[in-house]
Amino acid sequence: MTTDTVLDWLLDSDPTLRWQVQRDLAGESAEAWESTRALVATTGDGAALLSHQDPDGQWAGGAFFPATMTEQPPQDEQPYTATTWTLTALREGGLDAAVLAGTGEKLRENCRWEYDDLPYWDGEVDVCINAMTLANGAWLGEDMTGLAAWFPAHLQSDGGWDCEWVEGSVHSSFHSTINAVRGLLAYEQITGDASVRAARHSGEEYLLARRLRYRLSTGEQVGRWTDLICYPYRAPFTLLKAVDHITEAAEFDGVAPDPRAGEAVERLRAARQDDGRWLQGWFFGGDTWIEHDVPPGEPSRWVTFLAQRALNRWDAACTS
Repeated sequence: MTTDTVLDWLLDSDPTLRWQVQRDLAGESAEAWESTRALVATTGDGAALLSHQDPDGQWAGGAFFPATMTEQPPQDEQPYTATTWTLTALREGGLDAAVLAGTGEKLRENCRWEYDDLPYWDGEVDVCINAMTLANGAWLGEDMTGLAAWFPAHLQSDGGWDCEWVEGSVHSSFHSTINAVRGLLAYEQITGDASVRAARHSGEEYLLARRLRYRLSTGEQVGRWTDLICYPYRAPFTLLKAVDHITEAAEFDGVAPDPRAGEAVERLRAARQDDGRWLQGWFFGGDTWIEHDVPPGEPSRWVTFLAQRALNRWDAACTS
């Protein structure tokens, strides 16, 4: 459990994090955490992100990449300043969508995907991009039923998704699948539309059958990145992102977390330091609007909060 010292440290944070700590770890009243959540629009990281919005509704003049970028960068130089990434950060930070009233309409009129100049809210061909767009559009009140239906239609035969399907891939990817199920869960939480639930469960089963880390064919670890514990979440699969999602999805579905996630959960638990905190495990390079979190190796408030909340969900379900 979180000690008073760690809890005080977590509460000494930006409003995007503090309101979630108040609600999910400190057990404070709705009045208290909602008051903090309202500060996201005017204080700290949330206000900083809002200040960079262009008059046409976009950020950095582009859908997924800044308008100034003429070619796709290496993965470790991916910029996180364009519209999709910024909307995701604001949504996950708890901004009231009403603050962005009119943004959905502006993006419909002015924003096109770098891929084939496609309309923004229709999505494009990349699973991970579409997952963020699905959740962001629902949050802003856009009708996303068309893009929601895209996900069941693009399931691979093994149960998950792969962003390389457009290049002919027929096997699912851990990276694409974790992002798809996260976007589908957020969409269902926001809209109540259960039409995507079977597809989400299919993707979760793909990951759970592999215990969130192993190849089904050989039993070998898929990659060292399945051990990563880091925040912010970017495109790659990580241990923290997976355990966070599996426990949140189980709670939303009203079921106990699947025991096949147990090894991953215990790996996350074992990474807790003696002082009750978790360390930042990785830094994804690339331009950002805000200085987010801490360098690798330092105690991270975001990682500590997300890890402890996930363990609390798991432990509560397993002891009830």
